[in-house]
Amino acid sequence: MGADLEAALAGVVGRDQLFVGEAIGEHYRVDISRRYSSKPAFLARPASTEQVAAIIKLAAAHDLPVTVVGGQTGTVGGAVPADGGLALSLERMNRIVEIDPLSMTMTVEAGCILQLAQEAAEAQQTFLPLDLGSRGSATIGGTIAANAGGNRVLRWGMMRDMVLGLEAVLADGTVVSSLSKMLKDNAGYNWKHLLIGSEGTLGVVTRAVLRLRPAPSTRQTALVAMGSFEDAVRALHRLDVGLSGRLSSFELMWRDFFARMTEAQLDRRPRPMALDHPIYALVEAMGGDPEGDAAQFERVLAGLLEDGLLTDAVIAQSEREADALWAPRDDMQGGLAPLRPFVAYDVSMGLGDMPRFVTQAESQLKAAFPQAVILFYGHAGDSNLHAVLSVGEMNPQIQRALDEIVYGAVREVNGSIAAEHGIGVSRARFLPWTRTPAELDLMRTLKAALDPRDILNRGKLLDALDAPAAAADGG
Repeated sequence: MGADLEAALAGVVGRDQLFVGEAIGEHYRVDISRRYSSKPAFLARPASTEQVAAIIKLAAAHDLPVTVVGGQTGTVGGAVPADGGLALSLERMNRIVEIDPLSMTMTVEAGCILQLAQEAAEAQQTFLPLDLGSRGSATIGGTIAANAGGNRVLRWGMMRDMVLGLEAVLADGTVVSSLSKMLKDNAGYNWKHLLIGSEGTLGVVTRAVLRLRPAPSTRQTALVAMGSFEDAVRALHRLDVGLSGRLSSFELMWRDFFARMTEAQLDRRPRPMALDHPIYALVEAMGGDPEGDAAQFERVLAGLLEDGLLTDAVIAQSEREADALWAPRDDMQGGLAPLRPFVAYDVSMGLGDMPRFVTQAESQLKAAFPQAVILFYGHAGDSNLHAVLSVGEMNPQIQRALDEIVYGAVREVNGSIAAEHGIGVSRARFLPWTRTPAELDLMRTLKAALDPRDILNRGKLLDALDAPAAAADGG
């Protein structure tokens, strides 16, 4: 099978775009966390949807699992190919097909890097709101597969809210295409929503129509501090109303996180605020009235200070100062590097439940690992909370213990074990902790209907759930 299949694949993409065995580079085989790695048999780099369809048909005929490899910015092993399988990279399918300023849409191929799509939209005086720290490497297809969120979900929603139309290849090689620019379409099942967030297990997205917005001409940024989480929530609600819907970001940082990140940056920039407060937030508003927006922003923050909901506030007076205020969130490597090996979590819960989750997780982690460093931060306004844990060493047993504490605390507040990066391999065994048996059975039914031979991203999500022993220790 190997020689015949290799020749057939080369016939589709060209010999120079097919890599075999040891010729496959590490980027295509190793997770960003380096916890998961594999030895795929093939790497194919198609240049069109037709080539993707031909590859999938060959894979289905030879029972060859296919995993789409994007920017490899996920953290749960979701884009690591199966051993002996095929890694499918859409990096050559990276064109921005069209920007339509009248319809406010962008048609783009799945391999396009998010930052390039953002910049292309800006060049046409439009705005693609999705924004992630990994914007320079994450692909559009990957953000669709993961239903990515990021810094501006509070105002513009997840990737699901930006996808108007999709083109995808199903597990038998069938191409389904509805590259619609319509905001409303109630004609039958909206199948695109099955694929968004499915982690490449139900289809391979090849092109998308994304909803753009008018480009904001103003941005106000502030770093604020609160005396309690409850005050932070009240401030968030006041900001949302007081800024007339212009609030785009409200990024919470607990004191330990803020202290560690700013400490690591002191050789480049001063700490923007003293370490006297239990919780901090980055506030961003975007609008279109240069004079009025700035005045409104200052007026609302002044009111929050007067009412005691804020204990301190620093407003950026330039783009450079705004970037400096965002630095603790955008430039985290220096603060995180000394903590390696560490584990990063992105979980979700009702905003009012966050203090209970933080208290329970922290107390149980400290009881089990007294030396633990625990950092909490997150988008918060959209119910997404991040945690970084370091206990000085790491092995499968420690990893499992940390997972059980964190996800146990999530279960107690009826939250979700995945807010952004999906399930992949590492979280699969905990999926039943926040999903009911009926929900899991429905997921299995959908997978069996769309991919009965389990060709697409084999070993992930439900597959990993049904084989927890193999999933627990990493690839």
